[in-house]
Amino acid sequence: MGGTPFGTALGGDGRDRARRGQGQLEAQVLAALHHAPGPATAAWVQERLGGDLAYTTVMTILSRLHAKGAVTRERAGRAYAWTPAADEAGLAALRMRRVLDGEPDRDAVLTSFVSALSAHDEEVLRGLLARAEDHGRAPDAGPGAGRADTSDEARGG
Repeated sequence: MGGTPFGTALGGDGRDRARRGQGQLEAQVLAALHHAPGPATAAWVQERLGGDLAYTTVMTILSRLHAKGAVTRERAGRAYAWTPAADEAGLAALRMRRVLDGEPDRDAVLTSFVSALSAHDEEVLRGLLARAEDHGRAPDAGPGAGRADTSDEARGG
């Protein structure tokens, strides 16, 4: 199972790999898992990342991703086989929710985010919100979700 190592494919050139941050490593591990033909072991991921990372480092990143809900795992003998929990869009949404959850003023963050959307993105968001409302549920945005003043303000009204 050769091919281009994902560390190289995702911008590493060998010299930079020693300085990768946790977020970059997580992205590279997820990219490798998305290209796997099925559930993959940490050793498989390590090989795809160019082999310069310690196995324990790959395991740490996989464990962190598992704790974040970004990957699932199942026993494969004495090891685990890892699978992305969602497609790339779902993982991006998970990261967005995590950022939002870490902010003390969700309403202000959402207002700022929505006010910067393109007209097309705003139209897509309005359609998704309307569809969620039609199905009898409000999107789970946490504290302040569904308040008329927040949504009016977020829409620029």
